[in-house]
Amino acid sequence: MMKEDPKSNSDTPKRKRTRVDPKVIIKKADRKEEEEIRLNKYLAHSGVCSRRDADKLISNGQVKVNGEVITEMGYKVKSSDQVEYNNKQLSRERLVYVLLNKPKGFITSVGDPYERKTVMSLIENAVPERIYPVGRLDTNTTGLLLFTNDGDIAKKMMHPSHNIKKIYHVVLDQPLTKNHFTEILNGFELEDGLIKPDAVAYVENTEGRKEIGIEIHSGRNRIVRRIFEHFGYNVVKLDRVKLGGLTKKDLPRGKWRYLEPAEINMLKMLS
Repeated sequence: MMKEDPKSNSDTPKRKRTRVDPKVIIKKADRKEEEEIRLNKYLAHSGVCSRRDADKLISNGQVKVNGEVITEMGYKVKSSDQVEYNNKQLSRERLVYVLLNKPKGFITSVGDPYERKTVMSLIENAVPERIYPVGRLDTNTTGLLLFTNDGDIAKKMMHPSHNIKKIYHVVLDQPLTKNHFTEILNGFELEDGLIKPDAVAYVENTEGRKEIGIEIHSGRNRIVRRIFEHFGYNVVKLDRVKLGGLTKKDLPRGKWRYLEPAEINMLKMLS
C-alpha cells in the first residue's frame, strides 16, 4: 500500500481568507449617511434661490443651522442637520423638472387671493416635491412653462444675462407692415428702455402676414405684447413654442411631462 506524499498537493494554491473588520463597514456607512454639502447648495436644492443668492442670505445672517445663525461662506451641513430660513425648516429634496404646455385661462402663480385658476392646478399630481413656475406667462398666453425646485436653473432661465432664447408664435389683428417689421427687427425704444429681438420672421404658409415668429431673451413684463402694441397692433394669440432648447413636441395643450436627463444637462450647460 502506497503512502500519500504530503508534498503531492503543494502545487495547488491555498485560498486565503480575508477577515473583514466590522468597524470599517460601520465607518463607511456612517460616512455615506453623513455626507456633507455646502449650505448655499442646500438652499438652492431646497428651492429657496440660486447658490449665488444663497450666499447673500447666509452673509446677511438669514439662515440658521441647528438653531444657530451661520454667516460663514463655504459652511457645510450634514443630512442630519436642521436648516432654517425665515423661521421655516427646509428639506433637501431631489431636484425635479416638469414642463407644461400651458392653456389659456390660467394665471402663473403659486396661489391667488381671488381664487382664479392657477397653473399649479395643472401639475398638482406631478411630483410630491414643492416646485415653482420659472418665469411667467400671461393668463391669455399659451405655451411652454417650466416648473422646478432647482434654484440655480430657475435663476439661469429667468435672468437676461444668460441669453436664454424664447420663441413665440404671434397672431395679430392686422397684417404687420414691412416698415414696422424692420423697426422691430432693428430695435426701438419702449418706456422702460431699448428692446431688440434676436430674430423676427413672418410665419410661412399663412395668409395676410398676421402671423409672426419672434425670438427674444428679454424677461421684461409682457414684452412681446408690448412690442406689437407699441405700433398699434392687437395680439390675438400668443404662444411660446420654444424655451431654451425645450420644445412642445408630443406635448398637447394642458399636459405636462418630466424633462429627460439630456434636457436637464442641456439646461445646466446653457451660458
